[in-house]
Amino acid sequence: MLEEAELIIRATKGDTTSFGDLFDRYAKDVYRLARSMGHDGEEAEDVMQDTFLAAFEGIARYQGRSSFKTWLFAILFRQSSRKRRYLGIRKTDVFDEQLNGNRNGSGRPAEKARHESRMDVHTMLGTLSPAHRAVMVLRELQGLSYDEIAQALDIPRGTVESRLFRARKILRERFQEYNQACPAPAVAPTKKPVESNHE
Repeated sequence: MLEEAELIIRATKGDTTSFGDLFDRYAKDVYRLARSMGHDGEEAEDVMQDTFLAAFEGIARYQGRSSFKTWLFAILFRQSSRKRRYLGIRKTDVFDEQLNGNRNGSGRPAEKARHESRMDVHTMLGTLSPAHRAVMVLRELQGLSYDEIAQALDIPRGTVESRLFRARKILRERFQEYNQACPAPAVAPTKKPVESNHE
């Protein structure tokens, strides 16, 4: 199997087979990132395909200043923004919907709602703005360094640091709020066995 650098060189010369090998290497990472950014099912597939199409069309401009994976992620964020503008999607706060439903007592019983709509990673990330969600996904889920995130998003490192700080603060506050709105079910005290006077 060819090394990544050789595949990139060949792809820049129009070798579709080499680019296909790059696609196979990074398709899962790009798809997972699209899902983490709030795209579901076929929409995430579309964003992934658009990302690789844009990468193929622009690979001649890739200069190796960042890793190929980071470069792909930068393209994905641009494609994700375009997709949202095209679909007219407004940010929806799933967390607030769940929280309000539990507060006003509407809908399903609280315990069943807790079971069916557990706070998972994607739900928590969905409470953030796109800018804050992006840095959290790249740092916490993809494990990129601060410098790599700055390259992927084309922002200063200091902006990455401040957005991460703010995002983590928001998540801590909202997670605490969620726990207060959805307290754990009360556990009945364990009864002591009744002692018998008969042996």
